[in-house]
Amino acid sequence: MARAGITADRLTEAAAELADEVGFEKVTVSALARRFGVKDASLYSHVKNLQELRTRMALLAGAELIDRIAAAVAGRAGKDALAAFAGAYRSYALEHPGRYAATQTRVDQELVADHPMMRRTADITYGMLRAYGLEEPDLTDAVRLLRATFHGYCALEAGGGFGAPRDVRGSWDQAIAALHIALENWPVTESR
Repeated sequence: MARAGITADRLTEAAAELADEVGFEKVTVSALARRFGVKDASLYSHVKNLQELRTRMALLAGAELIDRIAAAVAGRAGKDALAAFAGAYRSYALEHPGRYAATQTRVDQELVADHPMMRRTADITYGMLRAYGLEEPDLTDAVRLLRATFHGYCALEAGGGFGAPRDVRGSWDQAIAALHIALENWPVTESR
């Protein structure tokens, strides 16, 4: 049997590949077992259940995404960093739709709160936004604005939701320019 060499990490990587091929929601323990040529039960010695597998996929994809973003924003600031951050985010979402979907799932925060990927994501994202002079609670609000904008745009683009003849990339660039202006002119929260 093909059991030799199966590890939790190999299962997670195979699940991420499968998600990119068929969609995140279609990844099951049974589908993964078929891919490895083993019975479902063989995989439960490596992952507890589907939820654990999905959490592992979310962490893997999140780490890949933040690695890409970190490389893109290195040495940049302001609008240049924002555009690089956004571009890395968008390209990952479009190139790896299943993995990207994993990053959008709700995971148990107690399991991932101290995960290095989560800390790195916060450090890089907040570091970029601090160049705009933002502090809490405005930092959190700005992060939510960026995530909602980036995710919404990528979801619409991936689903073919932009039917107007305007070039999608041109609209993306304008959205980033508008976000830059919003961040430069952020309304400071009174409680600060």
